[in-house]
Amino acid sequence: MFDSYGRVIDYLRISITDRCNLRCSYCMPCGSFKSITPQRILSFEEILAAVSAAADLGINKVRLTGGEPLTRRGVVELVQSIAAVPGIFTVAMTTNGVLLPRFARELKVAGLNVVNVSLDTLDPEKFRHITRCGQLQSVIDGILCARDAGIERIKVNTVVGPETSSKELEAIRAFCDANGLIHQRIALYSLEAEKHDNHDCDRPLPCEECNRIRLLSTGILKPCLHSNEEVVFDPENPRRSIMRTVALKPEHGTVCTNRSMVEIGG
Repeated sequence: MFDSYGRVIDYLRISITDRCNLRCSYCMPCGSFKSITPQRILSFEEILAAVSAAADLGINKVRLTGGEPLTRRGVVELVQSIAAVPGIFTVAMTTNGVLLPRFARELKVAGLNVVNVSLDTLDPEKFRHITRCGQLQSVIDGILCARDAGIERIKVNTVVGPETSSKELEAIRAFCDANGLIHQRIALYSLEAEKHDNHDCDRPLPCEECNRIRLLSTGILKPCLHSNEEVVFDPENPRRSIMRTVALKPEHGTVCTNRSMVEIGG
């Protein structure tokens, strides 16, 4: 499937919840955060309808995000169902890692191919400051459990901001090298700031290489992370919803002012 600018669109990111067990400063709004009521969240049946239609149109990779996707009940069964959809070759998940010790082996058996775990520092105190409540060791344990479970690719995502030192990055890279993990540097960005590609991190990709669309947990499709363009997902005609979304994908991202990062799932 191609967009209006000739880019191959073969990747669907799905936020399955806005709930999270951490409160990372660059993702979660300050102060109180009112979660979406369960009645407004897409059902697994609706998510599978979207995945099936997307696969028919050429999507072959699905990533589950949140909030924290492992906080949603039945997530292992959802992974298994997505992995069984004809045409889906990769099922991935982005997680903070805290719940991976409980779920890693089940996810591997269910068909999860790739897991990305957020890890911004190996300093326990700084980790607590960034996450506002987290324990570093719980994430380390989660990463190692995913490795021991045999998940094919484990990527460690580090958000690189003004306070990130080269020493920190070297320490995380050494940890990844020692454990057979892939390290990815994520440029710190704001949805409300103009999207730019002149950074030296691994992600986000330049707009010219973007191959994805996003489905929010509330049933909103976004063609671009840095855009206010949206399509309301129609479970009665998921194919048309996805085609409309791809058609709206802009040549270059600008800003997004109508959604927060925790709603979109990155």
